[in-house]
Amino acid sequence: MKLKFWGTRGSIPTPGEDTVRYGGNTPCVEVRLSNNDLIILDAGTGIRALGDQLMATGASVQAYIAISHPHWDHVQGFPFFKPAFISGNELTIIGPQSKHVTLRQMMAHVMDKVYFPIQLHELKANIKFIAMKEESTKVFDATLSSLFVNHSSMALGYRVDVAGHSLVYISDNEPFDREVAMSVKNVDPIVVRKFSESKAEPNQRVFDFAKGADVLIHDATYTPEEYVNHVGWGHSHYLFCLKIAHEAGVKKLVLFHHDQTHDDAAIDDILHKCKREIKTRNYRFECHAAAEGVEMEW
Repeated sequence: MKLKFWGTRGSIPTPGEDTVRYGGNTPCVEVRLSNNDLIILDAGTGIRALGDQLMATGASVQAYIAISHPHWDHVQGFPFFKPAFISGNELTIIGPQSKHVTLRQMMAHVMDKVYFPIQLHELKANIKFIAMKEESTKVFDATLSSLFVNHSSMALGYRVDVAGHSLVYISDNEPFDREVAMSVKNVDPIVVRKFSESKAEPNQRVFDFAKGADVLIHDATYTPEEYVNHVGWGHSHYLFCLKIAHEAGVKKLVLFHHDQTHDDAAIDDILHKCKREIKTRNYRFECHAAAEGVEMEW
């Protein structure tokens, strides 16, 4: 299994000289299985450049696109994904849906004629939709599992398992706290119930989901100091990421969904502090900060 980061930023694209090293595009991760089968995690602005590269090969595209949730930063690149416009390409879009809006409708809204000149039904690729809850499904030769996470939308984390290798992708997730959950009204009741079912640590379900993963990509939007003023916003601070990686016994942690206010120097500082914490606490995993263009293989 190998991956490449095409977008690592959260909330809004941040192009500019201060974000060159880690990137300014919003979430998109290319995952390749051993036989080169393609799974794409999220369709933020990073998916545009991925699409351009796929087109440059001249080959037809068959891919699964797993959408974590329909917030703009995770879907806004899809209308610019060129393979979707080409007849003969096959795309299967996986993601959550609500009681009132289907997954297809969510993606169609991104290309509503009020906002975009081409509508979803006009795309020439063969596009299928699979709505997921907490379940597992076969994707090529891999098993794709999903988990509801603590975010201000019906959001999923994903796990890819194939031939003894594993990747966990949790782009947007906040530490669950029972007292906070009683006051925050923007998290789906189903999600609150699932986290509250644990009699001990409510975040144990996340630890279990990531158990033994080779690579964990996790939301690290805030510093602990910043998180104090953003409780209930649906994102994590880096110390919580370290806790998940340790409790789950993962091999590599990749900090992801960088805050739009964090330039390259700020992310360097966060990574330095994480590595210091890992050493102090005698944790046994590697830690990296996601950067556009970086590839990993295992």
